This record gives sequence, C-alpha cells and structure tokens, in this order.
Amino acid sequence: MAWILLLIIVAIVLGLVGAVAHGLFYLLVIGVVVFLAALLLSAARMRRSGRKPTR
Repeated sequence: MAWILLLIIVAIVLGLVGAVAHGLFYLLVIGVVVFLAALLLSAARMRRSGRKPTR
C-alpha cells in the first residue's frame, strides 16, 4: 500500500511541475499516466483482497 501512496505523491508532484513550468507539459502527461497506474494497482489490490473465504 505504501507503493501506491508513493506513486500518487509522485504523480501530484509531476503534475504540478508540468502545469507550472513553461515547456514541461510532458511532465504533466507523465504525472497523469502515473496517477492512473496507481489507481489501477489499488483497484486490482482491493479486488484481490476481497475474495477471502469466510469461516
């Protein structure tokens, strides 16, 4: 779970730098891609952990 949080923080930082700095639009795009990857990872992790058998 710490990796997903780290990916989200990196995505926010890249997005902010890409939006503020002139000529670094590619960092904004990379930030969005990293954020989407973090969301997909967390969704897959939640789906996998939901299949525990009950006793």
